[in-house]
Amino acid sequence: MSNGPGGMSPNELLTVIPQAERPGPLHVRVGCEFRYAPSQETAAVFVVRPGAGGNYAVVSESWTTEPALAWRDYRDVYGNECRRVTMSPGSFTLRYDALVETTSALDPIVPDAIAHPASALPDHTLMYTLPSRFCLSDELAPIALEQFGNCEPGWATVQAICDFVHDHLVFGYGWSGPMTTAVDAYENRRGVCRDFAHLAITFCRAMNIPARYAFGYLPDIDIPPPYSEMDFCAWFEAYLGDRWYTFDPRNNERRRGRIVLARGRDALDVAMVTTFGNPNFQSMVVWADPEAAPSPLSP
Repeated sequence: MSNGPGGMSPNELLTVIPQAERPGPLHVRVGCEFRYAPSQETAAVFVVRPGAGGNYAVVSESWTTEPALAWRDYRDVYGNECRRVTMSPGSFTLRYDALVETTSALDPIVPDAIAHPASALPDHTLMYTLPSRFCLSDELAPIALEQFGNCEPGWATVQAICDFVHDHLVFGYGWSGPMTTAVDAYENRRGVCRDFAHLAITFCRAMNIPARYAFGYLPDIDIPPPYSEMDFCAWFEAYLGDRWYTFDPRNNERRRGRIVLARGRDALDVAMVTTFGNPNFQSMVVWADPEAAPSPLSP
């Protein structure tokens, strides 16, 4: 986990407090910095601000670019918050920093949440039962039926899928790329968090359970050290009963402080950065650190 904007290490920021002693809200400092060296003007879209539909609120935030550039915000077809800029030739840095208030509760677990038959699914969930660019549920349907066909429909099926994916894949950087599909991950048995999410989504859709991709900030709260370098994290949401529930096959445990940036069919819909050209990527830093109480943003 990399240092946050104040230069304090995550070990200094982290205080493990039992849930029973944590009745109030949780405040998390989140943000990121991207550096590029474009040789020409390059249009780009950044999705790094906490999105709509989450159980959190942005208390304060700052955006900076070097050099200073005009920008425009919009919401995409999934309701995600996006910022458009055009990078100038030479060098470009975008930095986002925010204090977010969220709940201290763990990810919910609802064992009796049911899976609806396809005929009873709400209209808006149907698109998340279909194959997509990285989630080829039609190709992996026979494997899904063999592995999960005898599971109790509903929460038990989704959890069984998470257990399988967590055990089947080995996490590691450099083992997958931007074109890696869920089929590739299944066959190679390795990947990063987005591959874990893609494979679980694929199996859910093969079982007619709506599933959508999500990514965002995930602080290392209640997690013992040592900590890996902080990065954006990917997980997924399954539609059970009358709502979407969070599942995380990469960690396969309930976490607190999860802050969603965007949701879509798969990672193609919700890249944190989309560039229209090759701006020569230099570096990326991400932070997500719990804070004891709200405090002003650093100048």
